[in-house]
Amino acid sequence: MIAAPLWPWSLFAAMIAAAGLPIYIHAPKFYVDTYGTSLAALGFTLAALRLIDVVQDPVLGWLAEAGRKHRATLVWIAALIMALAMIGLFAVTPPIAPLAWFALTLTLLFSGFSFLTITFYAQGVEKAAQLGPKGHFRLAGWRETGSLLGVSAAAVAPVALGSLTATPFTGFAIGFALLALIAATAMRREWVSTSPAPATSPGADLALFRPILADPFARRLLLIALLNAAPVAVTSTLFLFFVESRLNAPGLEGALLLLFFLSAAASAPLWSRSAARFGAKRSLLAAMALAIAAFLWAVALREGDILPFALICAASGAALGADLTLLPALFARRLASLGRGEGAGFGLWSFVSKLSLALAAATLLPALQAAGFTPGTTNTADALFALSLLYAALPCALKLLAMALLATTETGETPA
Repeated sequence: MIAAPLWPWSLFAAMIAAAGLPIYIHAPKFYVDTYGTSLAALGFTLAALRLIDVVQDPVLGWLAEAGRKHRATLVWIAALIMALAMIGLFAVTPPIAPLAWFALTLTLLFSGFSFLTITFYAQGVEKAAQLGPKGHFRLAGWRETGSLLGVSAAAVAPVALGSLTATPFTGFAIGFALLALIAATAMRREWVSTSPAPATSPGADLALFRPILADPFARRLLLIALLNAAPVAVTSTLFLFFVESRLNAPGLEGALLLLFFLSAAASAPLWSRSAARFGAKRSLLAAMALAIAAFLWAVALREGDILPFALICAASGAALGADLTLLPALFARRLASLGRGEGAGFGLWSFVSKLSLALAAATLLPALQAAGFTPGTTNTADALFALSLLYAALPCALKLLAMALLATTETGETPA
């Protein structure tokens, strides 16, 4: 019997998501426009920050496991850190060099984000077990719909606030802080764990990861997650630059982002039902094919092609709903079958997901600068063509790799 409704899971997922992908969309352009920081410097800084996750995410996975009895307290601490870091990032004039302040506040923000993501998904493994045979996909539907709505709100909030105030990012940061407090309060009763905490230390914690890394299917899912996250990392890093410079449509970024993420949010429950009926693998392959078919079109877009790009946003957003809903559910179900290590497992999952964003930031922004692209100015045809190739063609190639890997992976599903 379900002891509590699932809406707090949606709300908490929305809060976490608001501090994830939207930060990669907004923060670089905000620091370029406001403080004149170079694209290459921001790209290398983002990549360096993600290297922290090489050590941090596995340790945070251990903490999520070892701190089972104190998860509620740890969640509150992480939520407060995120709220303060977001205010520091966007609402406080840097008291030190802007690039250093950017690095410091993002380190705190991403640390809180990482811990909450790992803990939230690990707790979801236990929650799903209470919901019946299809519990992982049912919970995923609620969780990822909330996540996508949170991404949608965070993606467009600064643009919407820009019409109301001269400091839209200050309002965005304060709004996020309030959301963090509300979401943490709503989830306060959900952190009870029935599994014992491991009696190990972070330094001796390889045993927690060994069952996951030794499992061929779990390793395969981690690799698919890495490849499948790469296209989104690419497009999110370059989206604002593409709309402003390639389409010459400044001011429409918010509406197009909202269309993209709302399409993803609307599709998430449909993909969950599709997975229950046809299997997660078939549904994911269909979504990947949809993403490639839609996004190939973007390579040929030119100035003023707003309506075609809106259709691309809607179709690729719908495909994203499957990625964010079904892949984590498959991984959670596999962790449940292994019987332990949910926190450690989602520590690894968080790491591979963010590694894609790190690689995108480290390569794309410097590559754009090397191609002669300069934000906010008139660019050459060659620079704009380089932007189109990186934004549209590269994600399709990466998605094809992920699709091929999934197609050759046996998931052991028996569709209803």
